[in-house]
Amino acid sequence: MVFTDNRTGFFIADTSVDPLQGMLPTAEELKQAYSSLIISASGWRKVFAASKHEEDRTEALDRADSFLVAFAALAMARHLGAGTTVLVGLDARPTGASIADIINRIFLANGVAVRYLFIAAAPEIMAYSNRTGIDAFFYVSASHNPIGHNGFKFGRQGGVFTGQETALVSAVFKSLVEEPSSCDLVQKMSSSVEVQTYELVLNAIAQEKEQALLAYENLVLRTAADCEDEEAIGAMLAEIKHGIEKHPIGIVGELNGSARGETIDRTFLSALGVKTIFLNDRPRQVVHPIVPEGENLELCRTELEKAYAKDPAFQLGYVPDNDGDRGNIVYIKQSTGRAHILGAQDLFALVACVELTLARANHTDLAIAINCPTSLIIETIAKRLDVVVARAEVGEANVVQLADQLRAKGHTVRLLGEGSNGGNITHPSKVRDPLNTLVSLIKLLTSETLFAKVTSQDITHMKAVSIEAAVASLPKRTITGGFSTEAIMRIKSTSHLKLKTAYEKLFAASFLERAQDLRVRFGIFGWREEQTEGTICRTGVGNALRTGAGRGGLKILFLDQNDEATDFIWMRGSGTEPVFRIMADAQGNDQSRHDYLLAWQRSLVEMADAEAC
Repeated sequence: MVFTDNRTGFFIADTSVDPLQGMLPTAEELKQAYSSLIISASGWRKVFAASKHEEDRTEALDRADSFLVAFAALAMARHLGAGTTVLVGLDARPTGASIADIINRIFLANGVAVRYLFIAAAPEIMAYSNRTGIDAFFYVSASHNPIGHNGFKFGRQGGVFTGQETALVSAVFKSLVEEPSSCDLVQKMSSSVEVQTYELVLNAIAQEKEQALLAYENLVLRTAADCEDEEAIGAMLAEIKHGIEKHPIGIVGELNGSARGETIDRTFLSALGVKTIFLNDRPRQVVHPIVPEGENLELCRTELEKAYAKDPAFQLGYVPDNDGDRGNIVYIKQSTGRAHILGAQDLFALVACVELTLARANHTDLAIAINCPTSLIIETIAKRLDVVVARAEVGEANVVQLADQLRAKGHTVRLLGEGSNGGNITHPSKVRDPLNTLVSLIKLLTSETLFAKVTSQDITHMKAVSIEAAVASLPKRTITGGFSTEAIMRIKSTSHLKLKTAYEKLFAASFLERAQDLRVRFGIFGWREEQTEGTICRTGVGNALRTGAGRGGLKILFLDQNDEATDFIWMRGSGTEPVFRIMADAQGNDQSRHDYLLAWQRSLVEMADAEAC
């Protein structure tokens, strides 16, 4: 029987066709398919389009990849155990339905009950996974990767697995890939699934989806109010709606065919009284590359300008990635009437100002968990609000786990996230969510009292509060864009330990050579090194502070004459490809200062790579 989605009309599955039947892939084909799979705590990803072209919009998988999907599902099934229940969903990529069809069959064959959402935004499936009776979620997504990519995220109770738990699943997966009989095993499992059992799962999609949307809306409201009390949530909603009546707000959502087209954005924002314009809000209506950075925000920027020209209420626009957990922002500069992109680091800092200011009124022992390359803007904000700052290695799972560790020590962690990658995680959510970001900005724009506290500005003579004025109040820094070409380096060395050892020696010698110039030009008198692995940040130099393959982040903080950090340079190598990501975070608006530090960093990594080869 053929099943289609009642919301989109998309094909879901044909229960009469077993996707694993037919010829088994050869060992070489399987090895080749596995070699291109990226495995990390934040997700597993590769090009799943059968053509292997990353921008291919085909729905078809090749044989070897189909069996890799089955192995991933079997690894998760063994990790959870029979008698458990898993929530399955996917972003809006064309290969998602084919992948989920295999996953569902393998789970059912292993006694794991399946609740299937079909297309759902990442924050939606994670919110619903907190429901009693759901043991874990298996989300089919490649986040911001190109359309021909796909992959998996695993988690439970609203958040992704920790790195340690992901490692357990990946170890079982790897053993299945290496075992010659695994292909025959999963093929028999897939064929053993009773059609009626599977059809019950597929028939329940519409009902599960409605329940997921309700759970998600409830979580967004609880997150906005920072409480569970329904009366307090109602009061918060009334306050926001009243603020919007006084200060009308319009938002342009350019959804780029993402899963956010099938979630609560339109109804939620409209219920607050926000005026909305949505573009490309049908899933798979992808009109530009997926990563919401740079020129991929241009369509939203121009549409926001048009909307603002007709109605000055339109001040904000957002563009998500395909799974909808990131939502980068464009905003109107009212001084010019032009729309501008709000950089990821500035966006995170602005939301931090809002939520930490609000949290300071109700909580003590505040802390914020961020990743290593998040700008020092956060330290300035945290010092003003008496907030503890803790840093983890790059990776959403690391930051979420660090926040939990801080809470266990008695801290209140209202906000966490990766400023370098864009998007904030606002407690009790455990994933980035553009709706949470938008709500924080709406709070800021609709309350003169809050705006004055956040920006430390006298608003008496302001025509109106604005994002432009709020951004202008942030500490001034010049920061390398996380997805810019200058942030990426191709390397030849296969040993991160050797490269970092060489780098440290080269840096120490180079600093001595440049010491006089650094003091005179930039007021830099010293430095210290920080290394991050998982949730741990260690201060010091050398391999004694690194474990395993040494793939964590390495940061050099530059110090003024009072030993206060003024700037930093950072690097971290990919664990799956010969790429190092680098950045500089420079004090002030001096582009030449940033460029000097970044060029220095690039030259050091290049020399260290040559020595390590």
